[in-house]
Amino acid sequence: MTPVTPPSRPAGTSSPTVPPAPGDDPARPDARTRILDAAEALFAEGGYEGTSTARIARSAHVPKGLVFHYFPQKMDVLVTLVAERTEIEETADPAGLEAVPGDPAGTLARLARGFPLRASPAMRRILFREADTHTTVRERLRVLNGEVVRRARLALEMALPGARGDQARLEVAAATFAAVLLYQEHLAQLSGHHVDPEAVADLIARALGA
Repeated sequence: MTPVTPPSRPAGTSSPTVPPAPGDDPARPDARTRILDAAEALFAEGGYEGTSTARIARSAHVPKGLVFHYFPQKMDVLVTLVAERTEIEETADPAGLEAVPGDPAGTLARLARGFPLRASPAMRRILFREADTHTTVRERLRVLNGEVVRRARLALEMALPGARGDQARLEVAAATFAAVLLYQEHLAQLSGHHVDPEAVADLIARALGA
């Protein structure tokens, strides 16, 4: 996993004790978690720029000042969400790719089912929505794209051992498949149509002459 460092609390300060609201469940998440939960839902729904700190506080049922205690700037909330609630699984083990020689379409389809991003649907929306304007989010997607391209290229090399000398075509094929996997959810939100990664895998296999 590639780490993103969340903001740290200034030295010499400690977490305040948040008094429970009337009727509060003792098992209810702590204030910091509630703030992040609220921000995740609001950023996914209305975007980072369209969400005020005051609205996050109201949704989390905490004072606005407590939001600033944990996150001195609103950007710190976004950075923390990306750091703590998106995980990219990096693997160097080719066996985990389940590549089958002679079956590039099936190999890519299995790769799609093992997509290395661990994040909620809301966090996925945040990643794609905020990548154009926020460096932290864009860097996370860059790392994710690099990992998916690497896996796809390695899987194709294993599925098509005779094509290893044609690295340029394999690189294009891997990048194309990675783009489909990364942006299919975003495209579905915009167009209402879902792209089938297995159908794309079959097209790529045919283009490679398999």
